[in-house]
Amino acid sequence: MTDPSAEYLRRLDASVEIAARKEQMHLNIGYFKLAVIVAGLLLAWLSLKNDLFSPYWLALPVATYASLVILHERIIRARTAAELRAEFYRKGVMRLEGRWAGTGDAGERYRDPKHVYADDLDLFGRGGVFELLSTARTPMGADWLARWLRAASPIPAIRERHELITELRERLDLREEVAIAGEQLRARLNPEKLVAWAESQPLLPARALRAIAAALALCAVAMFMLLLAARIGWPLLIVLAFELFLLRLYHHRALLVITGANCNAEGMNLFSKILERFEREPFVSVRLCEIAAKLKREPGPASRFIRKLERIVYWIDARESHIARLLRVPLLYDLQVALAAEAWRRQWGARMRACVDAVGEMEALLSFAAYSFEHPNDPFPNFAEANQSQPVFDGAELGHPLIPAAQCVRNSVRLDATTRVLLVSGSNMSGKSTFLRTVGINAVLAMAGAPIRGKSLRLTPVVLGTSIRTTDSLQENRSSFYTEILRIRQVFELTNGNASLLFLFDELLEGTNSKDRRIGAEGLLRVLVSHGAVGAVTTHDLALTAIAQSLDNAVRNMHFQDYVESGKMRFDYKLRDGVVSRSNALELMRLIGLNV
Repeated sequence: MTDPSAEYLRRLDASVEIAARKEQMHLNIGYFKLAVIVAGLLLAWLSLKNDLFSPYWLALPVATYASLVILHERIIRARTAAELRAEFYRKGVMRLEGRWAGTGDAGERYRDPKHVYADDLDLFGRGGVFELLSTARTPMGADWLARWLRAASPIPAIRERHELITELRERLDLREEVAIAGEQLRARLNPEKLVAWAESQPLLPARALRAIAAALALCAVAMFMLLLAARIGWPLLIVLAFELFLLRLYHHRALLVITGANCNAEGMNLFSKILERFEREPFVSVRLCEIAAKLKREPGPASRFIRKLERIVYWIDARESHIARLLRVPLLYDLQVALAAEAWRRQWGARMRACVDAVGEMEALLSFAAYSFEHPNDPFPNFAEANQSQPVFDGAELGHPLIPAAQCVRNSVRLDATTRVLLVSGSNMSGKSTFLRTVGINAVLAMAGAPIRGKSLRLTPVVLGTSIRTTDSLQENRSSFYTEILRIRQVFELTNGNASLLFLFDELLEGTNSKDRRIGAEGLLRVLVSHGAVGAVTTHDLALTAIAQSLDNAVRNMHFQDYVESGKMRFDYKLRDGVVSRSNALELMRLIGLNV
């Protein structure tokens, strides 16, 4: 198995060296071009001075300069590729060293405060799970990854992803080339808009209108030549009148077609490059071969027809240029481009969704594969037979993926038909909330098809619901307690599905008095257990720990503890059996200077 750190550093050093070498070549070529210009001017001056000037004297310097321009462009492209490659591996090293927060795509656009667990588990946002996982460079890749994290996948799909990730894990060259090709694609392509346009019904007539428009454009050119040659202008005016009539009929529909297809030619170029890279990769697993086959099926590979659309989009991008504006009427520029786009849509539009989905799924898989490569000790979970009456969540030495390995304290968790609920007590800052997030994030990773952070995890299919981070809202006129019980109701509704519910509640019903809290918490847990749910609840209210005696041993008390050493509060973040024996609120207040 390849050592990820050593391999990343080796490739990073090689890329930096290539970039430096190409930078020096770039500077040297610039000096050579300047020297050729000076030599050409000197040669022209000497030949003029001696009455020997001839265009042939300049042929050599002009040809030399043109060759240097071509060579210079190649060197600049090679330097840019090396710099992007170096940045790709630099980010990989930063992920391995725990310095990745703020360096990638945080996925802020996927945040939804009403989602039943995403915000509580820090899936999106700076330093979140999405940023850690995502190496996607296309919007469709990011969309697929976010979708997998926000909703549990079927078990057959998860097991298939394990196979695909295993195949892709060591394909570092593929991940590198895709990442570099799509480095700037995210801002240049709207996949939903593109697919919607490609699959919508044509707005313009087919061949007849295209033939008429082409004939009128040719006539306009011919009549313009006649005007220049014979000073006869009325034929051109007649042609222009027909063209204006045609534009009046179809201009609005042509603009709708152009607007729908306008997605940036450079973005389409990069899209085609990524497709082409997938098309030529020799895959082994059935699913990856199916994806590649869809891209390569007749009448031609996907990358080829995307390049055709790229050329059309290039002309759309150019329509606001001065030349295009001059040609808008005589050559029917907008109409011609719209008709070309319509012809493309009729022939290839039905395949656009498959292309977008193929790139999206592959990039999401490559993100998981990169995570698996960078964390070789993180295993895939094992799934037990689905059984709502006997759910299982058995994790050995689970860790929080967002905490660097050197600082991560791992704990084991077992929830099954015997122990349905862990009631975790502990003092402030002892690790209760982090424990819930550790369980939750590993459940999300497991149900998304990714490796988990731990020694092992065996579980039945679960749906996840959490109430960890609740706040009040002046705009919605909600207290924090009301917000919490609304979320709990949302979690409870998940028990109506086919999979078992895994619930995680932090400081359950904290916003009410101790008596109501005790009664409400016990009633809620009793109902959840009766519906086949399992989960964990944290509290610093020791009165709630008595619930374990009221629910037929379905609830198990666990705790985190702290201690004072050299005048400082210390925590070991280890989960222990039983109820916590001390609190630390007063000690914390005194340690920060509050005399109580």
